[in-house]
This record gives sequence, structure tokens and C-alpha cells, in this order.
Amino acid sequence: MKPVIVLVGRPNVGKSTLFNRLTQSRAALVADQPGLTRDRIYGTGRVGDRPYIAVDTGGLSGERDGIDSLMAEQAMLAVQESDVILFLVDGRAGMTSGDQDIARHLRQFGKPVYLILNKAEGLNAAIVSAEFQALGLGMPYPVSATHGDGIGHMMEAVLTPLPIESEGSETDLASGIKVAIVGRPNVGKSTLVNRIIGEERVLAFDEPGTTRDSISIPFERDQRHYTLIDTAGVRRRHKVTDMVEKFSVVKTLQSVEEAHVVVLVLDADSGVTDQDATLAGIVLESGRALVIAVNKWDKLDTEQRTYLKREVERKLPFLEFATVYFISALQGTGVDKAMAGVDRAYQSATQKLSTPQLTRYLMDLVKQHQPPLVHGRRIKLRYAHQGGQNPPTIIIHGNQVDAVPGAYRRYLSNAFREILKLEGTPLVVEFKGSENPYRDKKNILTPRQIQKRQRMRRHYGKS
Repeated sequence: MKPVIVLVGRPNVGKSTLFNRLTQSRAALVADQPGLTRDRIYGTGRVGDRPYIAVDTGGLSGERDGIDSLMAEQAMLAVQESDVILFLVDGRAGMTSGDQDIARHLRQFGKPVYLILNKAEGLNAAIVSAEFQALGLGMPYPVSATHGDGIGHMMEAVLTPLPIESEGSETDLASGIKVAIVGRPNVGKSTLVNRIIGEERVLAFDEPGTTRDSISIPFERDQRHYTLIDTAGVRRRHKVTDMVEKFSVVKTLQSVEEAHVVVLVLDADSGVTDQDATLAGIVLESGRALVIAVNKWDKLDTEQRTYLKREVERKLPFLEFATVYFISALQGTGVDKAMAGVDRAYQSATQKLSTPQLTRYLMDLVKQHQPPLVHGRRIKLRYAHQGGQNPPTIIIHGNQVDAVPGAYRRYLSNAFREILKLEGTPLVVEFKGSENPYRDKKNILTPRQIQKRQRMRRHYGKS
């Protein structure tokens, strides 16, 4: 197994900046604002031939109530599963009572702790380091996470004592079926993630905007690998004023693009809102496979459930390809069925289709329902092949395909969906013309005419 390196410290000491530096990514949001990271964020890195897993955590403020206490719980869970602890302190702020409390707490775990003096650029490292030696964690490593100064020396010291392990066939963090959990704020996305993986992996707090980053969580279920992506809640654009929240929304949309399957979580209490429909449209435009999970279903009575089912059909008619699951993330009701739906949606979105098979289906459909006439000429559809996956794309070749009416396009699309037994994924049907490119072009020889003239020259010996 790769060694696990966890980053801890007070808010705004530069943990996320260092995490991005160690993983050579921008996985963690970074801004000059304390408390930005709230969940555990995982990433992979490598120094030479030494791979590792880095874990970013929320800032430890010392508060015992509300969301700060939950952030502290998440950080301590990360410490428990780690091999090495990087304790970051702020060289410009100097040592604080908060640093002393954290150091005292970390010593109880009996794990290697490296004191990292961040923001050391331009400082007299010897003088500043002397102050932090009072923490009893040895000589600090002065670094600049922003500029990269001292990072190499620090990582060499961290990795050298650790055994060199073979990566073997270990599943990478980014492998498996990528499932993005999206929805409005406070609809229960983090609760659903925790229910699926069976542990309190991300913060679930009754406050909109608890999740700010897109958190990637690899796990295994029924011998199949997944990566769950818990995303920040997306509000209406005119309500998004905070710059950090704007970045969170961008990362959510990026997560949709990177996912194989998207789970759109709706809140049964508030019904289907305009923002839900907007989010659904974004997923549809991305072409990703989709599962709809209506959460907090257990709170509704029979009459309310009947009304909500009609609302989903009425307000989201463009998602007729997606299966709707009514769940309770808190109680676990319906979650297994929704995950089975994720598997089927992924299989539908990524299946491979042979050209002879698609062409045979096309000929059968044309025989059942002929394309219309255009200016007295019948549209001819000759063959079909697969043009892509996720979403599955079928390209149909023929003559006068630009004139294929919308009704006939829908007929073919719906028929292919039924024949191929697609579930949870949009289907793209494209047409490509195969008209004679030399028609109506004077003084241009076709390849057949060129070959005929070459044979005549060789036969008669003429130039």
C-alpha cells in the first residue's frame, strides 16, 4: 500500500496549498480565507519512485460546537488512518496557543509527526524555528507551499524512513466508476455519500453550503471499484456572490464532466424546483448517464408522494431516459436500488456496439417505417456504426440526410434505445451524408475515371 500522509493544522496555515503542491493538482480550493477546507480530500503524489497518498483536512480551530467540531472529527479520522503526520504552522503568525493544543493532541497518536514551518519565504528561518521548538516535535522544516521552497528536502525526510512498497495491482484513486453526487444545497448529498460507503466520510450538517470542495472518495462495493464525488450544492447564479462559492460551483460542473454517472439528488420536502431543472439540463448537455434520487422520501405521506411523482414527470420530461429512485439517505431506504441503477446506467453508457449489428437494426427499422420523400426522392439510409460512448453515439450514413425530419429522427432514437435496452443514459443519433462528392463538378475526374485512363496509357503506351 502507498504510505498515507495527512496534513493538519490551524485554519489558513496553507494546508490546501501544500496539498496541491504535493499532488501536483488543484484538487483543493485555495483562498485567503480560513475554514475553506471542511472534509478530507485525498490525492496521489510521487517523489522519484516513491508514490504516496496525501490527505488534506479542515483547519483545527479548537471550537467544540457546530461545524468546527465536525471538521475536527474528520481531521482526527484522517490522522488515525495515516502513516505520517505533517503538522503545519504559520511562520509569519508565530506560535499560538492553538498550535500548542494541536501538538499536545497529536503526540497521543504515537505516529511520526513532522513540524512544517510554512510561509517561511523572506524570514530568518533559524530565529522563527527556535520559537516552534517549544512544541516538542523537533526542528521544524521551513517551506513555502506557495513558491515550492524547501518541499523537496521536506519530502525526502518524510519518505526515507518509510518502507518501499510495490504498487502491485492496487487500484488507483481515480479508477473505477466515477459517480458525481449533485444537487441544490442541503438536499442530503453528503448524507447519501456516507450511507453508500458506510462511514462518516464527509461532513453532513444541517446547514446549506457545508460541502465546498468536490470530494473524491474511492471505495469498493460488491468487488467493483467506484469513486464517489461529493460536490458543493449549486444555487441560482444571482444568489452566488461569494467568490469561494463561485469556485465551488465551477468544480461541481467540472465533476459532472469527469463523471461516468451523475446522481441528481432532489429534496422531497421542497419538490422539484426550477434550480433542479436547471441542474438536470446541465447534466443532459454533458451527455452523462443519470440517476435521479428523490431524498427524504420517508417524510411524506401517501398523498404527498403521489403528487411528487407527478411533479417529477411534469417538470423533468426531458429526462425520460433516467430512472427515478425514492430514497432516504438517513435511513438507507432505497439506496441499494439506486446504486444498482448506477451500475446499469454505466453499462448502458459504455457498451460497445458492432457495425453489422447496428446496420441490421437500422435496416429493420427502415423496413418497418420508411423515411419520407424529399422533392420526389426517397431518403436512403445505408448503414450505421458507433461513434462514441458515454453517451453512446450512433452515426447513420445515407443520402439526403440533412432533410431527415425531426419526427423520424425521434423514431429512430427511441427505437434504438428500446432495442439496445439502454437505461439511464441519453442516446445521440447523428447523420452523415454519402452523396457523390464529384456530382455537379465539371472537369474533375473521379478515382474510377483516373484508373481507367492509367490503364489505357499503359496499354497503348501513350503519355
